[in-house]
Formats: sequence, structure tokens, C-alpha cells
Amino acid sequence: MGFATVITWFATVLMGLFMLAVWLIENDVTSRGVAPSRLPVPVIFTHLGLAATGLSVWVAFLIFNRGMLAWTAVGILVAIASLGATMFMRWIPVYRGSTPSAGTPQPSGGTIVAVPAEGNFPVAVVTLHGLLAVTTLVLALLTALRTGAP
Repeated sequence: MGFATVITWFATVLMGLFMLAVWLIENDVTSRGVAPSRLPVPVIFTHLGLAATGLSVWVAFLIFNRGMLAWTAVGILVAIASLGATMFMRWIPVYRGSTPSAGTPQPSGGTIVAVPAEGNFPVAVVTLHGLLAVTTLVLALLTALRTGAP
């Protein structure tokens, strides 16, 4: 189960990096008609940093087979999940509100919809990222329970 955990964790990180790339590309606050992001920068990068740190701790657990490392990784995963849930809850209104009804009139007669950067995340990627994250947390917890007490 330990190797399945590292695979799902790595896949989750890849989905997260894809969303980070979309967010960085679309988060051009210097352009006119761009809505500011609802995702706080410290939360995004703390989430990313903890994900990389936790994955490293999990790999160390697989190498050294120490129960304390497994439990440390599970604790880091709980923190990652908390930040991820926070960002997800802030993303939902952006996703639901990204309809063309709230646009800025342009001289040419068209409208440009002011959508925050995270409004460009594909729903399938967000869903897969969340499902992989939950799977990773469950697998890590089950593996840590099998290793015994911390």
C-alpha cells in the first residue's frame, strides 16, 4: 500500500502543478477586465510546499521503513487537505459565477467576462485532483496504521 500511496500522491501533485500553471498564466492583474484571484497566494504556495515536503517524507518512509515518518506524512497530508479544502471552497463561487451575464461592455459592442484566474481550471482536473487527494490520504492513513504506533 505504501507504493500505491506514493503513486497517487505523485499523480495528485501533477494535477496540482497543472492547476498552478493555469493560475500563473491567467493571473495577469495588469490587464484590464481581469478579476483578482480569490485564492490567497500564501495559501497556494503553502499547499504546494507542504505537498512536496509530505511526498519527500513519504518516500523517506518507504526507504527507511520507520513508522514515525509515515505518521509525520499523514499529519502533513491533513494540513495539505485543510488548505486544499479552503481553496476548493473559495473556487466554487468562481466556478458557478463564471457565466457571461456579468460582463464589461466593450466599445465594439461585445462583452469580456471578468473571471479570476482560477475560473479557468478545468472541472475534470479539479475533480480528479480532489479524488486523488482523498485516496492518497486514506491509503497513507491505512499504511501508517499497519506500521503500528508512532
